[in-house]
Amino acid sequence: MSTVIATEQIEQKILLIHGHKVMLDSDLAELYGVQTKALTRAVKRNLDRFPGDFMFQLTPDEVEDLRRQFGTSKGRGGRRYLPYVFTEQGIAMLSSVLRSKRAVQVNIMIMRAFVRLREMIASHKDLARRLAELEKKYDSQFKVVFDAIRQLMEPAKPGPRRIGFHARR
Repeated sequence: MSTVIATEQIEQKILLIHGHKVMLDSDLAELYGVQTKALTRAVKRNLDRFPGDFMFQLTPDEVEDLRRQFGTSKGRGGRRYLPYVFTEQGIAMLSSVLRSKRAVQVNIMIMRAFVRLREMIASHKDLARRLAELEKKYDSQFKVVFDAIRQLMEPAKPGPRRIGFHARR
C-alpha cells in the first residue's frame, strides 16, 4: 500500500450510533480509495453478506444530527441517498466484497483501530473500578483527591467555538 493511514486517523472516523461503533460509507470509501457509490454498489450486489448488525442506513434525523455535530452544511449537490454505516463485522466483510489488496490492508488497519479502542475502554473501566476500591479503603480526607482523579477521567467537553478570524497573540 503506497500511503500509510495512521490508526488515529481511522479512530477519528469511528462513530457511536445506536450503541454500535460504526464508520460511514463515505469515510470507508475514502480510506479504500474508491468512490462512495462504487462501495455502495458492491455492497448492494452482496446484500446477503450484510445483515442488520453489520450495516444499516441512517435516518434523515440521524444525518441531520451528524451535520450539526460536525458543523457541516448541506451545500449544493451532494448525496442523493441516506448514508450507510458499517459495524466492525460489516467492515471485515467489505474486504471480501471489494477484493483489492488495498481493501485488505485498510481492513487490517481498521480492525487494529477497533481493537485499540476496545482496549482503551476496558482499561478505563478497570481504572474506575480500582479507584472505587481505593476510595472504600481510605477515609474521607482523600475524597478531594479521588474527586479530582474522577474529573480527569471524564471526557473533555468542547467549549464554544469562536467564529471568525482571530489574531494570535
